[in-house]
Amino acid sequence: MADDPPALRASDADREQAAELLRRAAGEGRLTVDELDERLAAAFAARTRAELEALVADVVVGDARGAALGAPAATLPVVPGEGGTRWLISIMSGHDRRGHWRVGPKVLNFNFWGGSEIDFNDAVLSAQDTEVRIVSIMGGSDVYVPEGLDVQVSELSLLGGNDLHLGAGRPAPGGPTIHLKMLSLLGGSTVRRGRKLTRQERRALKEQRRAERRLDR
Repeated sequence: MADDPPALRASDADREQAAELLRRAAGEGRLTVDELDERLAAAFAARTRAELEALVADVVVGDARGAALGAPAATLPVVPGEGGTRWLISIMSGHDRRGHWRVGPKVLNFNFWGGSEIDFNDAVLSAQDTEVRIVSIMGGSDVYVPEGLDVQVSELSLLGGNDLHLGAGRPAPGGPTIHLKMLSLLGGSTVRRGRKLTRQERRALKEQRRAERRLDR
């Protein structure tokens, strides 16, 4: 008889999708704060998809578990209309935009001797195509975008640099697009998929990657 096939390895996107499911479950009261912390640490330390599925098996309703692990994630909602953030200015200071917020069709983020943190994971878009210009002079921004969102980037850096960690992206068909246009002078910005990790999550992910490297030797 043939040996059983090896368990499918989890990707960083799989871990983040499982973590998002756990966060939502905690928000619905299905997990306590302590249980959430424990499961998030386990999710970012997971090596296989089976381990992730076990972590969310008792808190996810219906077919959401299977859709969350391995398939394109649901993208951001688009609610056309007036209003929405259009300016994010940081001059010798810092500016954070996270949580539930409405994004205007065109956003200018200007950083001069300062920095911004812009998290789109819980945002609501006001247009199918959103343009975000990030101009950084001796400063920069940390930008977080969700899985499933189509993100198109054009960037120019002078005496600085921008870091892009978008991966394959797996955009949802027919979903909205954010066009990031980045200009950095003596500074730089970083764009990542997923949410900003807590210190505990970063530690668990680092330990998991070290373990994988040891196994690959």
